[in-house]
Amino acid sequence: MEEVPPLAAKSPTRSWDAQIAELAQRQHGVVGRRQLLALGMSRHDIGGRLRRGSLHRIHHGVYVFGPKRISPRGRFMAAVIAGGPRALLSHRSAGTLWRLTPPSSSQVDITCASDRRRAKGIQVHRSRVPGDERAEVDGIPVTSPFRTMLDLAGVLTPRQLERAWNELQVRSLTDVVPMAVLLERHPGKRGLANLRAVIGSKKPGGITRNDFEEAFVALLDAHGLPRPRLNASLWVRGHFFEPDALWEAQRLIVELDGGEVHRTDHAFQSDRQRDRILLAEGWRTTRVTWHQLRDEPAEVAADLRQVLEPNQPTPPVPQSRYPHPPAK
Repeated sequence: MEEVPPLAAKSPTRSWDAQIAELAQRQHGVVGRRQLLALGMSRHDIGGRLRRGSLHRIHHGVYVFGPKRISPRGRFMAAVIAGGPRALLSHRSAGTLWRLTPPSSSQVDITCASDRRRAKGIQVHRSRVPGDERAEVDGIPVTSPFRTMLDLAGVLTPRQLERAWNELQVRSLTDVVPMAVLLERHPGKRGLANLRAVIGSKKPGGITRNDFEEAFVALLDAHGLPRPRLNASLWVRGHFFEPDALWEAQRLIVELDGGEVHRTDHAFQSDRQRDRILLAEGWRTTRVTWHQLRDEPAEVAADLRQVLEPNQPTPPVPQSRYPHPPAK
């Protein structure tokens, strides 16, 4: 990360605020004190803007410019700037930026080699990251996709790690350094055994969370229907959704309604808002209950085939029965 992105030199017709605004626009609304000093501003100039409210302190030496609002990517950028010139986003936060893991309201993870003072909302990991394990997403310095997976192996459960690896494959993310080389390069990294197991697994489609989802996949297999991505990450219009089953090519989502999680008014309203947004963006959503899966498997399969394979005839298949799963 460049300490100060190149900007035009100050002139009598070019105010400090214009230069700060240009820098902030390129950094998701945030700027660093060192950057401002390197532009030629004095401590008095910076202090005056802090008092007037055009700069707002978010971390030591890191400010939001303009209205005191910050986007998720602004939070990421602010944490990286606070970490110093060679800091970069890593671990869970890098997973979110690469869209491998769900967003989290917890601390922002960064990795840097030097000791940094503790900062509220930032989790600092000490490590020297080689140049070929560094990348950039939307101007934010971040660990490369495979290095991110390596770091996630030490902080995620095996199931969470499997889903992240599945997302990486679905998104066709590649890296400068092959994963096999990274595994040899970092033999002592925490979670390596879990990552090796996930990479070597033949299990398709992601993670099944409970017996309901296992039974749904079994129904698809019994009727020769394509498997979906299970519990996938889906970003639409700035919203994060986690559909139970998703067929990306057909833009179809199936939600498996176990009942319990959908009985509150909040869940009811949230489900309807999500269905409306997804429909407007071209996604079709349908819901399958446990009773339908248990009592009408052939009908459920036939309806899904109509959507997934509209030009294929529906073959006759015997009904199958499944045991009751725990409430979802």
